Amino acid sequence: MFDTLLSQLPRFATWETVGFFYYAMITTVEMTLIGCVIGFVCAFWLVILRTTPGWIFLPLRLTMIAFVEFFRRVPFLVLLFLVLFVSKGIGFNFSFFTVACISIVFLSTAFIAEIIRAGLESVPQTQWDAASAMNFSRIKTLVYVILPQAWKVIIPPAFAFFVMFIKDSALASQLGVIELTAVGKYYNNIGISAILSFGTVLVLYFVLSYPLTRLGWWLEEWIRRGQTEGGRSNVRMQTAYERM
Repeated sequence: MFDTLLSQLPRFATWETVGFFYYAMITTVEMTLIGCVIGFVCAFWLVILRTTPGWIFLPLRLTMIAFVEFFRRVPFLVLLFLVLFVSKGIGFNFSFFTVACISIVFLSTAFIAEIIRAGLESVPQTQWDAASAMNFSRIKTLVYVILPQAWKVIIPPAFAFFVMFIKDSALASQLGVIELTAVGKYYNNIGISAILSFGTVLVLYFVLSYPLTRLGWWLEEWIRRGQTEGGRSNVRMQTAYERM
């Protein structure tokens, strides 16, 4: 086996291979980043609509709940082909990359919406009531009162989802998107050992995922530290006020 690896290494370790894998890495990151960022924005507004009180908004709330529950239970590979064939059926000739991005948007919107909803619900109801007593609008309450307290609950699972989807984006290779797994399959199909081709893919997924995981840890720690310092500042201000 090692003789085979050594004999194939000069053929595999070329600048052309480096360029091909680099292109695949960029495609993987772009696809995941576009889908998850747009999905995060859509998820935020979906949660706003889903939690809007009043009977007049009941049909809208039910629609948002149905969207989340449906797309959280559809496998990504099935969704890829569903978006592809539906878009073709209604006359859109999207590229495979665009189809993958649209599919990720649907899926990430559904999953991140639940993360954001859980984060907002972690803030005590008294905070909403206090903002309402001060005549804050719903958007103002979210921006200035609720979200600063909810980020510590939202950020860790949202980053974990993003890192997970970098790996799950490998399923887009079944559609024809030239990302890391597709390049690994290509080199394996032309006779390069699976250890070399898919071993390289494994290492590159780690190279992409680990720094993002560390970034998520840093953001979580930064938010926690900021809230701790803010709480200490409030205590000092209250103590100074009581001494006056």
